[in-house]
Order: sequence, then C-alpha cells, then structure tokens
Amino acid sequence: MSGPQSRLSKIAAHLLPSSSDSPNRPNFHPLSPTLFLLKAAQVEPEAEAIYHVTANRKVLRRSYQEAADRARGLAYYIKKHQYKRVGILCPNTPAFLESIFGIAAAGSVNVGMIQIAEGLVTALTFILAINYRLKHEDIAYIFDHADADAIIVDAEFLPLLDRYRESHPNIPLIIDTDTDATQGELSGPFDEAVSEGLKFDRENGNHQWDGLQAQAEHEDDLIALAYTSGTTAKPKGVEYTHRSCYLAAFGNLIESQLNYHTPRCRYLWTLPMFHAMGWTFPWAVTAVRGTHYCLRKIDYPEIWRLLRDERITHYCAAPTVNTLLCNAKEAQPLSDPVRVTVAASPPSGHLFEQMTELNLHPVHVYGLTETYGPITRGYLLPAWDNLPKQENYQKMARQGHGFVSSLPIRVIKPDAAEGEIINVEQNGQEIGEIVCTGNICAKGYYKDAEATRKLFAGGVLHTGDLAVWHPDGAAQILDRAKDIIISGGENISSIALESLLAKHPNILEVAVVAVPDSHWGERPKAFITVQARKQLKGEDVIDWAKNHSGISRFMVPREVEVVEELPKTSTGKLRKNVLREWARGAEREKT
Repeated sequence: MSGPQSRLSKIAAHLLPSSSDSPNRPNFHPLSPTLFLLKAAQVEPEAEAIYHVTANRKVLRRSYQEAADRARGLAYYIKKHQYKRVGILCPNTPAFLESIFGIAAAGSVNVGMIQIAEGLVTALTFILAINYRLKHEDIAYIFDHADADAIIVDAEFLPLLDRYRESHPNIPLIIDTDTDATQGELSGPFDEAVSEGLKFDRENGNHQWDGLQAQAEHEDDLIALAYTSGTTAKPKGVEYTHRSCYLAAFGNLIESQLNYHTPRCRYLWTLPMFHAMGWTFPWAVTAVRGTHYCLRKIDYPEIWRLLRDERITHYCAAPTVNTLLCNAKEAQPLSDPVRVTVAASPPSGHLFEQMTELNLHPVHVYGLTETYGPITRGYLLPAWDNLPKQENYQKMARQGHGFVSSLPIRVIKPDAAEGEIINVEQNGQEIGEIVCTGNICAKGYYKDAEATRKLFAGGVLHTGDLAVWHPDGAAQILDRAKDIIISGGENISSIALESLLAKHPNILEVAVVAVPDSHWGERPKAFITVQARKQLKGEDVIDWAKNHSGISRFMVPREVEVVEELPKTSTGKLRKNVLREWARGAEREKT
C-alpha cells in the first residue's frame, strides 16, 4: 500500500497543469487569442487596425503596429504595478480594444506558491469588462466581487464609479480621454500609462513582446470574467479561458466569414465590447487583420454613413438594433453586401426579409454569456432556394446547429430529475431545453460553486431556453421557460406571436407577455411601438390579427398597448420582467 506522501503526490499530479500544457512539445502550443495581435503586427504592420471618431470629433486611424505597441506598453505598465485583475468601463473605443490585448499580455503575476493538498494557488492577470449601462450599485458589486485592483475608465463614465469609490478609495483609475492625441495636453492617464509601460521595458532590458505572455503559459487559465446583466439577481462572473476564447474566435471567423474579403474585412462595432467580451470578435477580427471601426454609441445616421462611405463588410447586432436600423430614414439598399451576425434575442423571418432587401445579409447565431457568445448558427441551405420566400426566411430565423468549434447542441426534456439528461423527439413539436457541451462552454462562475454546479447539472451546460428540435437537427427557440403563455391548456410562444404581429406594416417593434385571465388562467398581451409617420391603435392591430394575419384565434391578444419605447437590456434584449410589471399595473387600475 502506498504511503500518505505518495498518495498526495498522485492527487497533486491530477490537479497541476498536465504535461500537454508543456511548451517543450514540438507538436503543441497553448492556445491564446492574444497572439493574434502580435502576429497581425508582424505580418502586415501598416494594415489599418482601427478607425474611430474620437470624443473630440477627430477621425483616428491606427495601424496594427501602432495598436500592438500600445497594447504592449499597457501590458508592461500592468506588470510594473503588479495588477492582477484589471477592470474596463468604457464604450467601444480604441482604448477598450487595446486593453483587451494588453491586460492579457501582462500574463501571470507570481504572488508566491502556497503548497496545499489542492495543489498550487497562483494569481493571474485577467480582464473585467463591465457593462456601463448597469446600475451604479451593480457596477460597484462587480468590481468588488472580482477584487479589481485597477480600473481603466472612459472619462465620460467616471461618475458611474462614485458608489464604488466610496468603499474603495485607493483603487487606481486609469482614465481614457478618447482623443486623437497620444501625448501632450489632450492626452490622458491611459496614454501616460502606455508611455510609462514602454519606458519601463526599455529601462529593463527592452524585451518587447518576448517579455510578455502573448502565448499563454497554460491555456486553461482565465483570460477574462464576463459578468451577466443581473436583471433579476446579482450579476455572476462567467469564467473565460485562453483556450476557449481562441476557439470561439475561430468559430466566429469561420461562421461570419470574416476572411472572405480582400484585402481585409471592415468590422463595425455596434455590439458592445463588454458583452461576452464582444462575442470574442475583438480577437476574431484581429486574427484576419481586419479593421475595427470603433463606435462610442449607437447612432443610426452614423452607422448608415459608415456602411456607405467606409464600405463596412460586417457587424453584429441584436434584432432590435437591426429593426431600428432598417426603419431609419437614412436606410437604403447598399451597393455591397454586408454580413450581419444577429443574436441576443430570437429574430423574426420578417426582419430578415427587411434586412436582405437592404443588402444586409443575416448570419443568425444563438448563444449566451456562458458560451462566449454564439454557439449555434442557422445555416442557409441550397435546398431552400426553391421554397416560398416566407418559408425560406422562417427557416433562416431558426437557431440552427452547433458551431464549428463546439459539439452539437441537444434539446432535452425539461421535466426530468435534476442531472437526468433525456433528449426530446426531433419532430419540431416536443418542447425541451437547449443544452451545450464542448470547447466554447465557460469554465464556471467565479466564486460561486453552487451556481456552477447547477449550470452543469448532468454534465451539460443548461441554457434555460425552451426550443423544439426539428428533424433536420436544427433547434428553434420558443421562449424562456417563464415566458411560455399557457392559455386554456394551449401553449403560446410569446416569440412566435411576436413574429406574427411584427408582419403588420405599421408596427415597428412588438413584445408579448402573459397577463392573468379569470377564465383561461392567463392570456397574451402585446406592447407595440409604431413606425415613424404612421398611426396605429391597439384595436386596429387586434382586428388585423383576427381577420387578416393568419394568427390562430387562441393566440390573438385581447389587449394591444401602444408605447413610445419598449424596455430593453443593455444588449438589446426585451426586458419582459418590466413589461409584466406594466401589465400588472394596468390590471390593478382596472380593478
């Protein structure tokens, strides 16, 4: 029988990084997307990496060599000060993009090794990209929960840190002024930090990138924490690893065809970089030496200008952003096709038809923060070419199949015991929960073992999204479990009803929630916004739904309320919890 020391050694051997992580194997290197920036600067240093209209209204164009040098300077600044968890509170700016690479390149900070039964504990430098649209208390909670020891913050967003700074007055803030100047009066602390880091490297051997971690030491180390929006509970820190970010970025590169254009793609940042680390597109676009068109805020006239004048080739956006873009007064068909990666909430076939007519071609994906953004794609098949147009667009609106860099998704019975995994029938009718496994599932929730256990119950990642599984293997989301409306024994998908109502020619946006009903238990209520220069009343929509739409009678809402704007999350999803509150308030007023 082996002794205690031998048994402990065996346990440690399982817990320590495996030999497959060794850089000495000639047929292996640890995967890290940080390497993409260094390679881009080596291959094509003068290629345009960044286009940006700065806060002082100047057009900034920056090459890959310049962007790589600035990321390198920030990395050495972080190493000099031994920061381990660096937060970012910025809009889509060059500073945000450069920080994603610079923070990761700073690598691990050895704070000593504590020999315990569980192995070796080290501290790693990683990114905390924070949603600037959250409440002040949520922002304070996230930075506190993540133990941030420095924060890169856009000057406009400094007031958002007031609550946090009350309890953390000594945490350093690296302020970005977002100007076209890198030194002198118009530059700011972020530029000074870059300069300080470059000087630190020159004075300590001038190692340049060789002194950084462009290639991770261990690919399963954390590279970032991506926090959930926390609309119904405290935000959770989703753990992202170097390896999975690399593979998710490669998946996006292939599925969104970022390498299709010559000499390079021109990617417009309408998607917030803070949202699931920009769905890993900061790395994916850099991998193909594409140009990042940074955008401080959603501005539909400016987006149309960039689409036309800069000949944007790709962007990512939620259905609600695409709806408003298609209905902007500047909208007109583009001369060149644009590939639009669409996700965040289920789109309608009607929206895809609108987009296609403007030469905006949807790449429909589905995912969540816990899957690094997209994990499925609705593939367009040649066999659909001869289908009626409406049926073709409806098939495009399905969530589809697993990503090229993941395993196939499954749809499982939601009423099975916890941890029991049973597939639903692939008949397009039986409703189940989408679950995922594979390379682009998050590692877990930071400091939350119980939430991690529930997320991976039964050895799969639970999404909480209800869907049917079609005979061809494609999944189609019906709703979150709490959004299914059960009316008189009939299941009504709020998403399906929204897609049908959206076909009304005067409706801009629509959202459907359940309201109590004394006879049927519950029934649907619709909230709509109306297209510009159009007039529409709720009763007009109800009459149309009953007599002209083809909507099944049991699905027709008895109430349709016209509102100025639908409530949405920072990532463009409808806030149905708010709409349910609105509906309950209206019911109380009636009684």
